[in-house]
Amino acid sequence: MLKVAIDVMGGDNGMTPIIEGAVHALNEREFHAILVGETEKIKPYIPSNLSDRVSYVEACDVFDMEESATDVLKRKDSSIYKAIDLVREKQADAIVSAGHSGATMSLSTLRIGRLKGVLRPAIATLMPTTKNGVYTLVLDVGANVDCKPEHLFQFAIMGEAYVRNVMGVKRPKVGLLSNGEEPGKGNEATKEAHELLTKIDAFIGNVEGNNIFDGSVNVVVCDGFVGNIMLKASEGIAESITHIIKENVKRSPIAIAGAALMKKVFRILKKQIDYAEYGGAPLIGINGCSIVSHGKSNSKAIKNAIFQALKFASSNINQNIEEEIGRFAK
Repeated sequence: MLKVAIDVMGGDNGMTPIIEGAVHALNEREFHAILVGETEKIKPYIPSNLSDRVSYVEACDVFDMEESATDVLKRKDSSIYKAIDLVREKQADAIVSAGHSGATMSLSTLRIGRLKGVLRPAIATLMPTTKNGVYTLVLDVGANVDCKPEHLFQFAIMGEAYVRNVMGVKRPKVGLLSNGEEPGKGNEATKEAHELLTKIDAFIGNVEGNNIFDGSVNVVVCDGFVGNIMLKASEGIAESITHIIKENVKRSPIAIAGAALMKKVFRILKKQIDYAEYGGAPLIGINGCSIVSHGKSNSKAIKNAIFQALKFASSNINQNIEEEIGRFAK
């Protein structure tokens, strides 16, 4: 049975939504949850029928969002440090945390370690597209601000492996994010990366920002600086559109009637742009599984982050990444 370490103390909204998410996940899937935090405060939330699939690791120290990620190495008693060390010591197959994302990424890389041949792990996220049920994996979205062409090349290998092994896409299409589709477009790093990426069968060439959302490509590769701005801008646009629709509907009786008729459409739209549907972002390229969840994650987001961790941990993605990177290194 797979074991998932869950950092109970890290989220913005306290431990309640994290524990509730873990309980919901346990009710729906067969796995063992290791809850890391203040044990006596956690135990009352766990139903007796689930107690045989839950264990606890005591951790009273919480690494706050305002702290510098580099300081986390000194905080060995913090919940995030202890949770990640469970994966390092092979006592857990995966870690899920809604805590300090920088600390989670740093500790995962340094304590769990990188896969053989991987220069830099990348954090990946799923973006909704205009095609129902189809998502685009974008990486990196924040782990590496400055990237060399060889880093982008490896991101493509890792992203393709994730989409194939975890998402079940048989023949993924990989694109390099640039300011034009032509091979000569982009900055120097992008141009050099394009040349390297032509070695990969799944590579279809440069793609532009709009291609992330039109379902034409499965994996989009970029550096963490561009990727993080894209991610935050997309979240902002989604929130703005939702707000604009709500405000304008209130002003007209006809619009209210129309909104009532389109209730199902709005429900589908909300589901597609809701981060809780994806749960969290995997850190790809480490010798294990680490899922970085949004600090404001609700119970649904935590549940889906755990499901994502289970899917990742039960796949052959890490072995596949090592084999592919090793093949191109020869």
